[in-house]
Amino acid sequence: MAETLTDRGHQVVEAGDARSAIAAVSDAPIPFDVVLLDFRLPDSHDLTLLTRLRHMTPRTKVIMMTAYGTAELVRGAAELGVFRVVGKPFEVDELASLIQEAHNTASA
Repeated sequence: MAETLTDRGHQVVEAGDARSAIAAVSDAPIPFDVVLLDFRLPDSHDLTLLTRLRHMTPRTKVIMMTAYGTAELVRGAAELGVFRVVGKPFEVDELASLIQEAHNTASA
């Protein structure tokens, strides 16, 4: 996915767990336009990471990816201002289009 997004002109920063994601957002010289957030990471499997990201960078568009898209999760994510919740599996091209939509919204 990172390669596809890079090929489409996006700058990509990868993080394999919540701790790395928080560090990447904290260390970024300017806020990210878009964050792709997997709902379940090795050290995070609830909305805590999304809550922290929203506080750290409230204008960043967050797209949450999950295979556990219950109505409760989607509602909670929406209340926290997530741009979109995407169910797994998904097509990378469709996700890339959604990222572009989020990016355009963030830049507007």
